[in-house]
Amino acid sequence: MSQQFVEILDCTLRDGEQTSGVSFLPHEKLVMARKLLRDVNVDRIEVASARVSDGEKDAVTMICRYAQQINRLDSVEVLGFVDGGQSIDWIANCGGKVINLLAKGSLKHCTHQLHKTPEQHIADIQSELNYAIEKGLQVNLYLEDWSNGMKDSPDYVYQLMDSLTLSAIKRVMLPDTLGVMNPLQVVEYFRKMMKRYPDVHFDYHAHNDYDLAVSNSLAAVLSGAKGLHVTVNGLGERCGNAPLASVQAILKDQFHAKTNINESQLNDISRMVESFSGISVAPNQPIVGENVFTQVAGVHADGDTKDKLYYNELMPERFGRKREYALGKNSGKANIAKNLEELGLELTPEQTKRVTQRITELGDKKEIVTQEDLPYIVSDVLKHDGRADKVKLVSYVVSTAYGLKPGANIKVEINGQQYEAGATGDGQYDAFVKALRYIYRKHLNRTFPILANYQVTIPPGGRTDALVQTVISWHYKDGILRTRALDADQTEAAIKATFKMLNIVEDDLS
Repeated sequence: MSQQFVEILDCTLRDGEQTSGVSFLPHEKLVMARKLLRDVNVDRIEVASARVSDGEKDAVTMICRYAQQINRLDSVEVLGFVDGGQSIDWIANCGGKVINLLAKGSLKHCTHQLHKTPEQHIADIQSELNYAIEKGLQVNLYLEDWSNGMKDSPDYVYQLMDSLTLSAIKRVMLPDTLGVMNPLQVVEYFRKMMKRYPDVHFDYHAHNDYDLAVSNSLAAVLSGAKGLHVTVNGLGERCGNAPLASVQAILKDQFHAKTNINESQLNDISRMVESFSGISVAPNQPIVGENVFTQVAGVHADGDTKDKLYYNELMPERFGRKREYALGKNSGKANIAKNLEELGLELTPEQTKRVTQRITELGDKKEIVTQEDLPYIVSDVLKHDGRADKVKLVSYVVSTAYGLKPGANIKVEINGQQYEAGATGDGQYDAFVKALRYIYRKHLNRTFPILANYQVTIPPGGRTDALVQTVISWHYKDGILRTRALDADQTEAAIKATFKMLNIVEDDLS
C-alpha cells in the first residue's frame, strides 16, 4: 500500500498575522516566504488578505516576484473576498496567480452577516469564479464556518456545493473557523463530503480553541483530506492554528503519510517566526520548544545509556537539534555523567557523587547550571588549585552619559600577554565586547564568537538588590556555547560569563 501524500499550506503570513499584537513588515514577510518555500519546502503559502493596506500590497508583490524567479508562483496564495472583482484585481496587480476565495460555509453566516439568500450568495460566488478565470487566476474556495454549517445547516452546504461550477475550483477548503470541532465530528463531516463529492480536492483548516487542532487535522487526513493548513509555532487568531512542526511529526510517525516538508529546517523557521512575531515559543512546545529534547530526570538519562529506553521516534537530530541533559536538583548521577562525557571530563564515582550534590544544592536555590559551568563546579568541589585561566580581565572602565554613546576601556591578559583597547557601543556591555573583538582581530588575528542570545534574570528572592544572573549563548563551531555568571551588577555578570566563554574556547584551541 502506497503512502498517502498530504499537501501542506502554511498560513503564517496571513492567518498567523491575525495573532493579537502581531504585524509583519513587508521585508519580514519576504524573508519568511523565502524560508518556507526554499528551505522548509512547504507546498503552498497563504501570504496576505487582499485590499488590506499598501504595505500588504508591497509584501505580496515582492513575494510573487521571488516565487516567479524560483518557478513557485502557483504556490503563493492570497485570501480574497466576494466583492465584485476587487480582490481579484488587487491580487492580479500584485502579480499573484491564486486566490483563496472566502465564501460563507454556514447558513447563519450567509443570512446574518451578508443578509442574502443562499441563491443570491451562490450567484455572487459564481460571478467571482467567472471573473477570476477571465483574469487568469486559479481559484481555491474557502467555506467559512463550514464546521457549524455541517452541524446546523448541512443542506445549505450541499446546496452551495451543488450549485457551483466545481470544475472551475482547484480546491475546496473546509475550515473549523471557530475551533468547535472534535476528531469524531471531523471524521463524520468529512466522510459525508467525500461520499457526496469524491472527485473534489478538500483541504482542512483547523483552529485550536479546544486544543484539538492537531488531532482534528489528523482526523481529516484519515477521512480523505488531501491538504492541511498550518502555521509556524501555531500562530493565529484566539488560540491559534495547527502548528506546522506538530502536524508534520504526527503525519509521518502516527499515520505514515508523505509530505514534502524538510524536517531539519523546522527549528530554524520556528526561531525566525518567533523573532519576527515577538511571540515566544513555550519551552514545552512539541518539536520546537527549548525543553522538549532535554532530559531532566536522572533515571531517564540512565535509561538512555541502556539501549535508549527513553527514546521515541522524535529524535532531535531529525529537526536539526540535539538531546541535552539538564543540570539541576533532579539530575542524578546519570545526567551529570552524560554532560561530563560530552565535555571529555573523567571523574571517579565518588567525585561524580560530590559534583552531583553540589548541583543539587544549586538547583534547590533555583540557579541555572549550564554544561559549560561544569568544569568550574568540578574544580570548586574537588578543591583543585583552580582552573588556570588563559584569558583574564586585568582592568576595565565602562561609562555612559546623557547624549553620548556608552564607552569601554579594557585591559586583558591572554596567554600571559596583556592588551588594551577602547570602543563605544549601544550599551556598556556592547562597548566592552567591541573592545574585546578589536583585540582579538588586531593582535591575535582571530575571529570572536558571535552572540546568539543574552538573558538576564534575578535569582531566587526576586528583590531588586538580589544577584543578577546572566546566561549568554554564543555561536561556536557548529553549535551553541552557553555560559552563566552571577553578580550584583548586570554588566559585571555579563563580563564574567563572557570570560568563561573565552577560556572554554582557549582550552579548546590548545
